[in-house]
Amino acid sequence: MKKLIGVALFLGLMSCACFAQETPKPELFGGYQFTTLDPSWNASGWNGSATMYINRWVGVTGDFSGAYHSGANFHTYAGGPVVVMRRKPVSPFAHALFGGAHAASSGFGDSGMVMMFGGGADLETGGRLAFRLAQVDWMMTRFNGFTNKNNARVSTGFLFRF
Repeated sequence: MKKLIGVALFLGLMSCACFAQETPKPELFGGYQFTTLDPSWNASGWNGSATMYINRWVGVTGDFSGAYHSGANFHTYAGGPVVVMRRKPVSPFAHALFGGAHAASSGFGDSGMVMMFGGGADLETGGRLAFRLAQVDWMMTRFNGFTNKNNARVSTGFLFRF
């Protein structure tokens, strides 16, 4: 019984120490993206995301993007966990995002699912603004029962921290 009380007391003190660390403020990202979809569709567009942090290293991200080329477009909306290693001046991160995708061309469209695994690095500029040096994501899409694993997305832009 004494061991159980000791373990409970130890875990309680450790959890208080974890809460004593300041949780980072929410972040908004916006910028340019280059997307390549198999077999040979390359497009430029925009990428935006919002991140809320649970603690100093772990957060939840909602990501939205659109890519356009020759009358065709590809949009994604996904969310998932993000892990950040806070360092100055460069903070690397990794994420796993799961959600939906919509592809359209010449007025006809199709919806499916998307999974994105990747990460990148943010350059701290001081204050509330940071620059996302690069975000690279491997994308897996699934439309009408067909899975395509040869897709990628590269983004860069600015981060605003509240």
